[in-house]
Amino acid sequence: MSSKVLAGPPVLRFAPSPNGLLHLGHAYSALCNERVAEELNGRLLLRIEDLDRTRCKPRYEAAIADDLAWLGLRFEAPARRQSEHAGDYAAALDALAAQDLVYPCFCSRAEVARASSGRDPDGAPLYSGACRALSASQAAARIERGEKRASRLDMGRAIDRVPARLFWREFGEGSTPVAEAAEPERWGDIVLSGRDLAASYHLSVTVDDALQGVTDVVRGRDLIAATSVHRLLQELLDLPAPGYRHHRLVLDLDGTKLAKRRHSPSLAKFRACGVSPAAIRAALGFGDGDSGGLAVALS
Repeated sequence: MSSKVLAGPPVLRFAPSPNGLLHLGHAYSALCNERVAEELNGRLLLRIEDLDRTRCKPRYEAAIADDLAWLGLRFEAPARRQSEHAGDYAAALDALAAQDLVYPCFCSRAEVARASSGRDPDGAPLYSGACRALSASQAAARIERGEKRASRLDMGRAIDRVPARLFWREFGEGSTPVAEAAEPERWGDIVLSGRDLAASYHLSVTVDDALQGVTDVVRGRDLIAATSVHRLLQELLDLPAPGYRHHRLVLDLDGTKLAKRRHSPSLAKFRACGVSPAAIRAALGFGDGDSGGLAVALS
């Protein structure tokens, strides 16, 4: 466990990406953050994770603000926008490079998929490590030719730099933490910065949580495996380790989790149909109001 101690009041954050409309799963996560912040008498922050400029749009960020205000959620101002903090991620990447833990990767997604012999916890093809074998002169020549590249973490070297037994404090949706063992090796040589991204999800959220002083990360169980990578990066960058509270997911009618890409019903649609914020809160288990017949499943 990281020896760094986070001082001051508890700090929580809700961190949506403006690449689509919020749905009931986002509402559940935001309300979980609100509840924990109230229980701990802590601060509640909003972070807009908008590094993917291709998919993230101002209209979606405006819709996020409307939805959260409609639900009655209040966050400290101003919100942090990842797109405004490329320098913070570059500094973290430089710190990892100074430890000889970063190498350039010139492989396309198709090349990664063809050479992969397994899958990471998200189901994406595991990287074979092909570019790890490039010499410094070979990599420099390809960079000089203007070839697009990503920066990857040498996972084997990185794991060798941290304690053999790496854990995080996992609360789930309760109040008593357990020590959860991190398994970053399951992810292979992760991308730290993409061909067109200042930082990957893993690097950006780790840096953001530290810079915002986040003490308690409240997010869905679909991200629990990613916490192994985040704990590894915290150790490598000498950053504090928050407590983690991975909550249940809201399920669709077919039993799968809600998702923007599957066009799950949005909060805006519920609002347009006359559903009240109190009904949304009641249906998700927050408050004793009338859910208006709205039923959801959590798992």
